[in-house]
Amino acid sequence: MLEYDQYIYAAFGAGLFQNRGVYRRPHSNLIKSIENNEIDLREFSLEQNYPNPFNPSTKIRFTIPASSLNPFSKGEGTLVTLKVYDVLGNEVATLVNEEKPAGVYEVEFSTGSFGDASNLPSGVYFYRMTSGNYSETKKMILLR
Repeated sequence: MLEYDQYIYAAFGAGLFQNRGVYRRPHSNLIKSIENNEIDLREFSLEQNYPNPFNPSTKIRFTIPASSLNPFSKGEGTLVTLKVYDVLGNEVATLVNEEKPAGVYEVEFSTGSFGDASNLPSGVYFYRMTSGNYSETKKMILLR
């Protein structure tokens, strides 16, 4: 193989390849990176909201582990709650409160006219995911 002037050249001779010769491909035809999209369903996780700070909306992703690895699973799903609190600890929104099967989920928290945050002032808020003994809290900022 040879790289020259934005091309990759590969020469094939005898052996496994029946067609002998030199092949030329531009760099743009080559794979430049491989992204690992495997989902780790072995443990709970709560990701940082995006964007943060936000206005008018933000997304929150979380992962629920597979039932066989999840001590809080009751049959096919796991009871999960995801709530938003102000800095005084007052609950301002419930985004999730239901049984969910293992997987990766994304919910939106919005300041639109019908969103959960429509009457909230600018400031720091916390969101907390709980399931059984698992609990994790993250901080987010709303800018009006």
